[in-house]
Amino acid sequence: MTCDQALALLDRYIHTDTLKKHCLATAAIMRELARRFGEDEETWAVAGLLHDLDYEETKDTPEQHGRKTLELLDGEDLPQEVKDAILRHNAEALGVERVTRLDDALTCAETITGLLVAAALVHPEKKISAVEVKSVKKRMKSKDFARSVNRDHIRLCEKIHVPLDDFIALSLKAMAGMASELGL
Repeated sequence: MTCDQALALLDRYIHTDTLKKHCLATAAIMRELARRFGEDEETWAVAGLLHDLDYEETKDTPEQHGRKTLELLDGEDLPQEVKDAILRHNAEALGVERVTRLDDALTCAETITGLLVAAALVHPEKKISAVEVKSVKKRMKSKDFARSVNRDHIRLCEKIHVPLDDFIALSLKAMAGMASELGL
């Protein structure tokens, strides 16, 4: 599956602007991670685009989030590793474990987007390009800031051998590269 095909599915199943932006930001970070690891950038970006395909339908039933996406993707030409990563990004609610680097990468990538958007919105310039790594790290320590963002999920970057500072910088760069699409 190409990113264009994944975007068409995103448009078909996701109607909330903020959720679309979240998926776009996740795809951008996944593309940067793939580049860093020498993985297929398109495949990793597709995982980022599709990971929350069912969220509007399953937001009140987290035990279904991911499973429903796999139903929606049934018959699509998508590598099994991508399907597994989509399911496992919600591992805790589904009672499954993350196994692969792609699983951990998708989880930390999709989680950091919320923290970075919040950091950009409280910055005087309200631009993702103005946010600095040290500011994000400081905000990570504040439990009251972006309260719903799971810091442990972000720290999964270390499990895939990307130091936290590098992961934050990589994520900021990826999101700054599409700032106009994100409204940041």
